[in-house]
Amino acid sequence: GWIGSYGGADSPSDIQRGIFASEVGVPRLLRLFKKYDLKTTFFIPGHSIETFPDQCRQIVDEGHEIGAHGYTHENPVAMTPTQEEAVLVKSVELIEKLSGKAPRGYVAPWWEMSESTASLLQKYGFKYHSQGYRDFQPFYSRVGDSWTLIDYSKKAEEWMKPLKHGKEIDLVEIGANWYVDDLPPMMFIKKAPNSHGFVNPRDIESLWRDQFDWVYREMDYAAFCFTIHPDVSGRPQVLLMLERLIEYVSGHEGVRWATFEDIASDFRQRYPFEGKERPPVI
Repeated sequence: GWIGSYGGADSPSDIQRGIFASEVGVPRLLRLFKKYDLKTTFFIPGHSIETFPDQCRQIVDEGHEIGAHGYTHENPVAMTPTQEEAVLVKSVELIEKLSGKAPRGYVAPWWEMSESTASLLQKYGFKYHSQGYRDFQPFYSRVGDSWTLIDYSKKAEEWMKPLKHGKEIDLVEIGANWYVDDLPPMMFIKKAPNSHGFVNPRDIESLWRDQFDWVYREMDYAAFCFTIHPDVSGRPQVLLMLERLIEYVSGHEGVRWATFEDIASDFRQRYPFEGKERPPVI
């Protein structure tokens, strides 16, 4: 998850929610992870690292991995390549200072990826990222897809073109997946047209369990990663849901909990980039 950083927030309430996330939600989640002896990956905006040093230090001290997630949750697609690089450089610097090592992973704010993102990640030594081409199978990054937008002012023949596929590059992707993300269904945000927040967590729990059950039944090898945010999952009703899910998942033979760095490393060992073998699409 990412920690209380809301760039451009126009409401004191939004800022207060971000501070709640860091000062209340993070410690609650850390207690939960300690209870079940889980090591997780936190993707933390640089703004949060600088604003909440004590909470971020606690995350590191308790053995969790730190990944990059922008500075103020900027959308990469909205930035120039120069801005995006400056944000990434600052993120690496802050995470290295906090944790003692450069981040290996990056999750883009909003799961958006600009045309520059992949090359920047490779330039600064990142090993994994999150695209949405798969849900529960890691894969190697695909870049260079291009497509023709519909333009009703032109003849139909001018936009009826197939998508052109790009190429695979040496960057592991751990699937971006809104359907196992706590924020869209369980956070109330003023002005957001699709804001929820009053959804019964047991309904979300059922959705996540159904996905897990199918993946466990159908796939011999999978990475079932869910995304949680401390301003959502730091709430009592969601913490209880996570306890039930952790106990449910842990009750299955052959399952182990891992950081994103471990997942990416394991995928590389199974399917080296230089080799031709890739997991069958299931």
